[in-house]
Amino acid sequence: MSSNSGFRVDTEVSRPDASCKVLPLPLCGALVPAGFPSPADDFVEDTLDLNTFLVRHPAATFFVRVQGESMVEAGIHPGDILIVDRALEARDKSVVVAVVDGEFTVKRIRRMEKRLFLVAENPTYPALEIAPEMEFRVWGVVTHVIHPFC
Repeated sequence: MSSNSGFRVDTEVSRPDASCKVLPLPLCGALVPAGFPSPADDFVEDTLDLNTFLVRHPAATFFVRVQGESMVEAGIHPGDILIVDRALEARDKSVVVAVVDGEFTVKRIRRMEKRLFLVAENPTYPALEIAPEMEFRVWGVVTHVIHPFC
């Protein structure tokens, strides 16, 4: 697999820092409608620590930065940060970070007719069938995607 195949996840991997300070940010109690405007509440209901909200298994969770466009139709774009939980079991249709023949990749795992595939979410990239002679390991299940809006 070559680096221009779209089958790569940037090898920048980081782990949540358990020693860092908790940074609870204000959480507005009102839901924000995506349709027509409505009056906003002028109070904060609670605080939200994104580590608590996004990371279920801190000892098994890692962040990886995406490189390539093979998963854009799943909402995963170049430069996005994936939250990957290694404690979760990969199931059919899970988006996973896997190691195939020594290279990281992010794809949707599919089991079809007793065969295993890693499927891109971009029609310009072919599915990859995992053959018995290939080195293959699911490294973790993607639980969240962080990407800038602008």
